[in-house]
Amino acid sequence: MKLLKSTASLGGEILGIDLSQKLNQEQIKFLNQCWDERLVLVFKKQDLDDNKLINFSKNFGELDPPGPNPYGIKFLPEFPEINVISNVKNKEGTPIGNLGDGEAVWHADMTYQEIPPKAGILYALEVPENQGNTHFANMTLAYDELPYRLKEKIDGKILIHDSAHNSAGMLRKAYSEVNNPSETPGARHPIIITDKNTKKKLLFLGRRPHAYIIGMEIDESENLLDQIWKHATQEKFTWTQKWKKGDLLMWKNLNVLHKRDAFDPNTRRIMHRTQLKGEMKISA
Repeated sequence: MKLLKSTASLGGEILGIDLSQKLNQEQIKFLNQCWDERLVLVFKKQDLDDNKLINFSKNFGELDPPGPNPYGIKFLPEFPEINVISNVKNKEGTPIGNLGDGEAVWHADMTYQEIPPKAGILYALEVPENQGNTHFANMTLAYDELPYRLKEKIDGKILIHDSAHNSAGMLRKAYSEVNNPSETPGARHPIIITDKNTKKKLLFLGRRPHAYIIGMEIDESENLLDQIWKHATQEKFTWTQKWKKGDLLMWKNLNVLHKRDAFDPNTRRIMHRTQLKGEMKISA
């Protein structure tokens, strides 16, 4: 087993491992070290059923149930720990998964919670060729290279993370639209946080739509967030996953942003996803 680093500022492929087999402590330690360093890891040509996906995921923490979806249903009642990400519909015309085929904008998952999930794990069952790529951005490096004047402005500031919409911009069940960002429902988190393992500072942005920096005028908050997001999502901070069937990807949810490209609605994309429960409330 070895790590093949990408040429980008994050991301790496783990070679020489079969994730359908039980991992030993030495393997888990190695993977955690690689994960801390590269933030996103990919394992190619894996063959997992849902039980094996769950068993692999549990090596890295307690599993968190999926967040609410716009349909208000459970996609896999027999595996409540797994979320289905798909554009496919069943014979009755009901979606078998979440997020459809549209673009999912830059975001971190479920940061509207007081204790957001610490990581996501996504396994490709069916994917359209050369479509629906997933992009990741390194928030540690983005903070390191943030201009000093912007660091000063956000130092000690708290950001509201919207709980009403999913990453495709769809309004969640039981929520209504709010036009004033300062009235956005959701958790309040420091905009600069520190990784508990590496002790490095990073930007913690959640999602751009409906976000608000507490204590600022609306226009001031909007302008400052626009500047920070433009900086944080520059290509030099990013790495792209071009999906193939059997790819498994794991990412540090608090340390990166990610987004997904739209893809042809006439193709099929089915991904099964687990997430790891956060371990503590977010702090600076």
